[in-house]
Amino acid sequence: MNFLNNNVKVKAPKKRLGRGIGSGKGKTSGRGVKGQKSRSGVAIKSFEGGQMPLYRRLPKRGFNPINKNKIAKINLDQLQNFVNNKKIDPQDQINLESLKKNKIINKSYLKYKILANGTLKSKINIEADYSSIAAKDKIEKNGGVLKIKNLK
Repeated sequence: MNFLNNNVKVKAPKKRLGRGIGSGKGKTSGRGVKGQKSRSGVAIKSFEGGQMPLYRRLPKRGFNPINKNKIAKINLDQLQNFVNNKKIDPQDQINLESLKKNKIINKSYLKYKILANGTLKSKINIEADYSSIAAKDKIEKNGGVLKIKNLK
């Protein structure tokens, strides 16, 4: 005698639909009469009866990262142009605050990077968040100082 396997069957037998009116699931096979849901191949996904669906109620995030780091980019030829137009004083230290104050960088930027495009003739003292290696070499070749902020 098997005492271990006397529990109720876990898997209920499959309902056999469309096998005559005596079976209780004949004719319309439990689908009701007519209408969209009585047809085969119909699934009304995410339809909430006219209520605004969940996928439209939630904010869209997609491919726009929430905490994206906006980094301004400045080339050496742009810096030289600002020195020539007297927007930047080469004797002063150039940093993010001074660039924002002179309206060279937009207020929304929190960091900026120096890139090496163009030539730099002035000797400048600059503090930046990031820099390309070529830009660092060009600034130091002119006798300028490039200080990179410590990032945590």
